[in-house]
Amino acid sequence: MESVAWVSERKDVLSAVFFMLIVGAYVRYVRAPSRTTYFLVLLLFALGLMSRPMLVTVPFVLLLLDYWPLGRITHVGFPKALARQPASSSQWLVISRLVAEKVPLFALSALSSAVTFVAQLRAAGRMDQLPFAWRVSNAALSYVAYIWQMFWPVRLAAFYPHPNDQLHLWQVLLAFVFLIALTLVAIHGRKERPYIFTGWFWYVGMLVPVIGLVEAGEQARADRYTYLPQIGLYVLITWGVTDLMTSIMTRKSRSRPLMTGWQSLARGTRKNPAHSPRARESSPGIGYQALCAATAAVIIISLSWRAFVQTSYWKNSEVLWNHTLGVTSDNDVAHYNLGYFFFQRGDLDGAISRFETALQIRSRNSAAHYNFGSALIENNLANLLAQKGRLNEAVDHYHNAMRLRPGYGDPYLNLGNVLFKQGRMSDAMAQWQKAHATESKDARFHTALADAFLRAGLQKDAIAEYEYAAQISAQDALPRNDLAWLLATSPDASIRDGNRAVELANEAVRLSRGKDPNCLRTLATAYAESGRFAEAEETARRAFRAADLLDNRTLVNALRDEIALYELGLPCHR
Repeated sequence: MESVAWVSERKDVLSAVFFMLIVGAYVRYVRAPSRTTYFLVLLLFALGLMSRPMLVTVPFVLLLLDYWPLGRITHVGFPKALARQPASSSQWLVISRLVAEKVPLFALSALSSAVTFVAQLRAAGRMDQLPFAWRVSNAALSYVAYIWQMFWPVRLAAFYPHPNDQLHLWQVLLAFVFLIALTLVAIHGRKERPYIFTGWFWYVGMLVPVIGLVEAGEQARADRYTYLPQIGLYVLITWGVTDLMTSIMTRKSRSRPLMTGWQSLARGTRKNPAHSPRARESSPGIGYQALCAATAAVIIISLSWRAFVQTSYWKNSEVLWNHTLGVTSDNDVAHYNLGYFFFQRGDLDGAISRFETALQIRSRNSAAHYNFGSALIENNLANLLAQKGRLNEAVDHYHNAMRLRPGYGDPYLNLGNVLFKQGRMSDAMAQWQKAHATESKDARFHTALADAFLRAGLQKDAIAEYEYAAQISAQDALPRNDLAWLLATSPDASIRDGNRAVELANEAVRLSRGKDPNCLRTLATAYAESGRFAEAEETARRAFRAADLLDNRTLVNALRDEIALYELGLPCHR
């Protein structure tokens, strides 16, 4: 459900489309090999990786398809594919050739994995890894949980908290026994029932990048990871049930089937056995077809009902996270997200309560893995307490955030703001300087720091921060706009620079595509400071119309006053 409800997860749907196209193009390549078709497979795979790196396992899945049903490794596939395989060729030579054929695909997988790893290291990768034993235990339980939820999707949650070291030994052992048993069955029956081998290892292999052995978040598992891997299980079940029913029908008719169950479904057979009296004798009757139709109808109706119920939980954030709390335990992330929803709604007391509950849950685990998230909650809780006027409590939580994550700049910045409000200017400056040292490459952070300097009357320090923010973020309009406004409207003549302000404001307007009334307003003030009052008036009227469309009355009133100044040939100084 996440892939449809969350805009950020639409990449799951896109990657699934590319995955299906890759498989289709690969089957076409196998049936009629050509460079054009092979390059099409490569292109689709590259596009799929760009939509979601989870597709790094596609080359492995294609090798499984080579085994069955394409029959490029052993004589278990469709007859058309089998006909191209020399009977005297060594199996290992065939496997080596098939692996070599996919070297470009494996190279793309390796490149995507490296890029993803670096990106996570620079972003959420600052999170420390949990002990390996915890990760392996959770991975085993997740494989089993995904299978259970596939058959009956109940108690689904937007976020599953990691069990850490709280799993019972018997749970972990049973999960490993179950997984190993199914793996041995798949290997042992790979010749008679190759669909079990392909289906099972499709499921296991595609989940490896997201099963939690290498962590990129705090979750134990996520339902959105299973959409493509579970196709392997559906293949296994579909062919397995068909094989089973064929065997039952054969025993009832006291005759041996001419073909295996999977072969009867494969196209490209050399002779249609349905025309023989023996096949007609063992072919499914009306009762069997009715049973299949009734079973399919029950499954579709049941799962559709479950989907309808699950969809109702995504009505809004409050319903979603309350449901998550109802089906999970000790879910600090759900409490935090619910608190953030209360904050957006203006319910500060409700938000504070949820944030405090989240911190209480997280305090039970001292693993460094959770320090970054805890620092974020401590900082946001401190911000709310500061808004409520509980400044001493806010200061304590800011210090907690600093202790948990010394390189996290937000608590230093926000503590500086609180100290400034208390009139402790030197202490505030000390915190802001620490903030500057921690977040050297975050343009948003340096813009906020410049705003803090500006509120304190430190215009030169603010200019330096705005300049740096604009330098490290070539596509960010905000620091350019704020700096241009300061250079155009400062009451200090030594600070004002009309020409530089026009240059920066034009960049901000370009980056905002000329639709942001604030950027247009800044450009008008810059024109006025440069003595270009006709252009200033025209641009201000454009900003006025844009603000009016947005129903921003405060900005509309301010622009009306500024237009009057430009008509008189006067700049706007604040």
